Amino acid sequence: QVQLVESGGGLVQAGGSLRLSCAASGRTFSSIAMGWFRQAPGKERQFVAAISWSGNSRDYADSVKGRFTISRDNAKNTMYLQMNSLKPDDTAVYYCAARNSRVLGSSLHEYNYWGQGTPVTVSS
Repeated sequence: QVQLVESGGGLVQAGGSLRLSCAASGRTFSSIAMGWFRQAPGKERQFVAAISWSGNSRDYADSVKGRFTISRDNAKNTMYLQMNSLKPDDTAVYYCAARNSRVLGSSLHEYNYWGQGTPVTVSS
């Protein structure tokens, strides 16, 4: 089992930045791949970014490439999402996820554990 707790969400103006954190406990953090997803009101949950167990492999949704950076600190059992140049379309609840694999994944069904989500609102 893996328990995930997100933090760092909030209200920011367009063009601003936020850094989300995901603290993990339970299974050995360094042996699992992680990801970020988001869900806007009335829409399906969608992939944002993913990172392999070592941090050497990363993947991003086209909509966030060049603006968001995913990273992890295995010594602190924590994953991060640095979000820059935020747009109103980035407004959503952001979820941290973990999967029972060292290889990153970009689909919802590939992930076994989920956090409770942290809301991000970008005002225009």
